[in-house]
Amino acid sequence: MRTTIANGQFDEERALYHLQHADVTECIFAGPADGESALKESRDVNLTKCTFSLRYPLWHVHGFTMQDSSMNELTRAAIWYAEDGTIRQSVLGGIKAVRECERIRLEDCRIVSQEFGWKSKEITLTDSEITSEYLFFDSSDVRLERVKMTGKYSFQYMKNLEITDCVLDTKDAFWHSENVTVRNSVVKGEYLAWFSDGLTLIDCKIIGTQPLCYCKNLKLVNCTMEDTDLAFEYSDVEADIRGHVISIKNPRTGTITVDSVGEIIREAPVMECVGEIVVRENNG
Repeated sequence: MRTTIANGQFDEERALYHLQHADVTECIFAGPADGESALKESRDVNLTKCTFSLRYPLWHVHGFTMQDSSMNELTRAAIWYAEDGTIRQSVLGGIKAVRECERIRLEDCRIVSQEFGWKSKEITLTDSEITSEYLFFDSSDVRLERVKMTGKYSFQYMKNLEITDCVLDTKDAFWHSENVTVRNSVVKGEYLAWFSDGLTLIDCKIIGTQPLCYCKNLKLVNCTMEDTDLAFEYSDVEADIRGHVISIKNPRTGTITVDSVGEIIREAPVMECVGEIVVRENNG
């Protein structure tokens, strides 16, 4: 049997601790008692049209849904050590909203949360907007589809990441990442993907200075580049680029094929650099 809790207000410490097999509807988690960890250690709970304004509400929760709900900026560290959750049409605010979680799906959400998604596994984010710095730091097996993302230092030290149909306005993204594929997306930001291993960009637009340096196993397929100078320094790269690149500097190995390039720089390398740059004949 399931428990139904509706139209309540809870502000005590661990107000609904270890709640099991329950539907929680139109409840408010806020108030003068300012208690923490309202739903800690819960199992199989559905939250609908709930409002949160207290710290640490969903820690160690297993099997949950959250629909049409909101967590404001005071809901710090909201969802930690949780597993098997789905969050739909909700607003997540507060720093560090998700950390060390597994198998969490977020759909049609609006997220403003610094340090979101750290050290997590099997996270899916679709049809959403997110503002965060250090997004998904040291996480693995993550998928983004139709996401608009803003914030610096994203996707660092990640493994097994897939991004499709997204717009990323970021900086220092994908540093030290492994096995990342980005498809049909716009990636804007300085110093893209330094020290990455196994980054593949397909049908993408890349914007910003000094991208894709010190990379291993880097691949670009049918991409364009805008305002990109000093690209590919010390990288092992196979690239097919449409349009113009301002400058390419000291690629370590591989072949870069491009419509046009303003400057090819081969000077003072600190390692052997034998990468080939091919300008398509029909572009002069």
